[in-house]
Amino acid sequence: MSDVHPAGVGCDGREAASHLARWLGLAATPTFAVMAVLTAVFSGGSADMLCNAGHGLSMDGMVPMYLLMSAFHSAAWLRLIPGRRA
Repeated sequence: MSDVHPAGVGCDGREAASHLARWLGLAATPTFAVMAVLTAVFSGGSADMLCNAGHGLSMDGMVPMYLLMSAFHSAAWLRLIPGRRA
């Protein structure tokens, strides 16, 4: 076997793992946002609307959870804004 490594990959794989972690961090926010929208559109239907009627703002369920997860993972996107990079 030869010691040939793809461009940008260190011998121990730390650089590749760091690069992958950055991309996964960027993928998390839109993924959770899409999951929130899909869950809101395709879940329950009229039965859920009737059960939640009169309760005001409902903070239980999957849609708020996905929105919160999207917000918590938005730090990777905020780091891309010029001047905010450490």
